[in-house]
Amino acid sequence: MASNVASDSDTPSVSNVERSRSRLCDEFAALTGSDSAVAQCYLAEHEWEMERALNSFFDADLEKVFEDDFPDSGTSPSKKRQKVEEKPPTDCVDLTGDSPASTRKPSDEDDNKLSLISWNVDGLDTDNLGERARGLCSFLVLYTPDVVFLQELIPPYVQYLKKRAVSYLIIEGGEDGYFTGIMLKKTRVRFLESEIVSYPTTQMMRNLLVAQVTFKGQKLCLMTSHLESCKGQAEERMKQLRVVIQRMREAPADVTVLFGGDTNLRDTEVAKVGLPSSVCDVWERLGKQEHCRYTWDTKANNNKKVPYISRCRFDRVYLRPAAKDGVPRLAPDHMALVGLDKLDCGRFTSDHWGIYCSFASA
Repeated sequence: MASNVASDSDTPSVSNVERSRSRLCDEFAALTGSDSAVAQCYLAEHEWEMERALNSFFDADLEKVFEDDFPDSGTSPSKKRQKVEEKPPTDCVDLTGDSPASTRKPSDEDDNKLSLISWNVDGLDTDNLGERARGLCSFLVLYTPDVVFLQELIPPYVQYLKKRAVSYLIIEGGEDGYFTGIMLKKTRVRFLESEIVSYPTTQMMRNLLVAQVTFKGQKLCLMTSHLESCKGQAEERMKQLRVVIQRMREAPADVTVLFGGDTNLRDTEVAKVGLPSSVCDVWERLGKQEHCRYTWDTKANNNKKVPYISRCRFDRVYLRPAAKDGVPRLAPDHMALVGLDKLDCGRFTSDHWGIYCSFASA
């Protein structure tokens, strides 16, 4: 008589299921800034599928965030938006326009340098989001970067930037939940085209945003990403890094490639994957300066109330210079951390420090 009872090998043990679900709850809570009870509720409702649960969480929170933190915006974010905003909204006030101090003509040397900021702005933390977004705009005014790589954007944050940073073209790496973005200074960088490269096995809605542009007649390939988070996702994170490296390698020889973002990488993981000789880590190339080593530093940054000290170099910038004869070769010139001072609300612009870099023709 056939038995209807499954064998032990066919059924996951209770302890294994509990461990797996506990890990998912921890990762969900870390990504959303919620707690384990909220994580369990959303995950259980969506059959323990991380991406579905995250989408549900962010969709439920968007309207509240927009109303509470962006009262001056007047309208709710639309569900579907263009990836590239060619024209700013009509009711915009540019917080990033040239100030009297910045309208003075820069020297030819400075004018020919490419400047960049890369920053995980922690849009998932909705507390004081309006003031923190204004904080980001103040750094755009102070540094006037040509290129900005942003991670952990949410739709209301992007809507705010479209109204308050109209001197920049904004390219979005997604529409729902949270995603990355690239901002281009309209007077300095010419946008050509963009694409989103998927990570097939991500559980956290991650991808690679790529933009082709020109700067001072030079062809640039700009890339940003937010690689898989949490210590237990090392294998997926390394797979994603390999995708980034492959895209950098495949770029034509007359193109300079710049990648920046919240990589969540540990040095041991980079060593396992290996950077090709044509690609340099900008922080390492500039002498591994201690003052800009740690971009995630819970000792100095208390935006996240955690009971431990963690100091990591999660945010990184990689450069692959053009190799073709006769094409200018960009080289790292300067690096500094930004966002180190608290805002009036008593919090920092983000739980990450931003990275400011400049590049000069070698």
